[in-house]
Amino acid sequence: MKSDPLSASDHPVPRGASRERLARDAGLTGIATLTSRILGLARDQVLAAFFGAGNDMDAFVVAFRVPNLVRDLFAEGAMSAAFVPTFTRELSLKGKDDAWRLGNNVVNGLAVVTGALVLLGIVFARPLVTLYAGDFARVPGKLELTTELTRILLPFLTMVAIAAAAMGMLNSLHHYFVPAVSPAMFNVAMIVGVVGLTPLMPRLGMPPIMGVAIAALAGGFGQAAIQWPPLRREGFRYRLTFEPRNPALHRILVLMGPGTIGLAATQVNLFVNTVLATSQGTGAASWLTYAFRLMYLPIGLFGASIGTAVLPAVSRHATAGDAAAVRRTVSRGLALMLVLNVPATLGLIVLAVPIVQLLFERGRFLPADTAATAGALRLYAIGLAGYSAVRIACRRS
Repeated sequence: MKSDPLSASDHPVPRGASRERLARDAGLTGIATLTSRILGLARDQVLAAFFGAGNDMDAFVVAFRVPNLVRDLFAEGAMSAAFVPTFTRELSLKGKDDAWRLGNNVVNGLAVVTGALVLLGIVFARPLVTLYAGDFARVPGKLELTTELTRILLPFLTMVAIAAAAMGMLNSLHHYFVPAVSPAMFNVAMIVGVVGLTPLMPRLGMPPIMGVAIAALAGGFGQAAIQWPPLRREGFRYRLTFEPRNPALHRILVLMGPGTIGLAATQVNLFVNTVLATSQGTGAASWLTYAFRLMYLPIGLFGASIGTAVLPAVSRHATAGDAAAVRRTVSRGLALMLVLNVPATLGLIVLAVPIVQLLFERGRFLPADTAATAGALRLYAIGLAGYSAVRIACRRS
């Protein structure tokens, strides 16, 4: 077996230093995530001002739900939760060469699998959209617009799947800032697309919302591209190889099972909510989306950032066979999350209306949209601590 200076068993970390490192890594990730979330909020504000909660926004929300569901559940959810501990294990026990081989296998495997899903989705976009948004047919042209947007947005899945793999490798190597800030590329692209592209679409014979879909694809590409330079500096080189019988790859597939089940609740619930909203008339799907994104702000800051910092630490302790350290790390992560999320929950419930009014009520986003979005936000906020806990608990190796 190859020796490696990164081996957790060769370099035990004192308990106090481990606690400080977890807090530092979570803080650094939180700063980067805060930057991305602020830009995400700005993105939603621009979308609300330009499109409000009308038919075009409903169509975009529903069209984006399919690639987002698969991305969050597998690419950035269960796959990341399984990939990081396995990559860390390869890195600690066998060295970087074997770790990079696994990284290439995962990147190429994701490209093949998601590429096939994208092609199937493009071919069967109409029946797929009809399945979960058939009520859009009541509004002339709305179902057709949703179908076209779905076809444009589906390749986003492949881009963010590769970005998630890059994020996993960087997190295992203690790089947290760039992966956490990478979603900012998506948000910047969306803002530029709304402001710059949507006015041009009618001249090309397309509805303005098409500019938003094109910008989303550009943002997905940017999310992956920004992580490539630090990976190359660490020594990663892309290779067009895929080894289906690689034992480490099999380990990832085995670990994905429990992770998928644990993380499915949030995404399936959101998907079901969207399906139900499509039958409630114009604006319902958009109201739920605006509310969920506001609720997701503290999840990203206090749940995902802590979970991102916890996962590599847990993986290193698990590799060293230190079950007690695994329990301590997860326990500290959950405690830190609760301290931050309980006040956030109360704030969202009590201040729902002024928050939505301050952030969104301008342009085409009307007072009625504020009331409906705030009502959804209050109910979503009840599950804030639970959603954040899942981000930590389901990432255990």
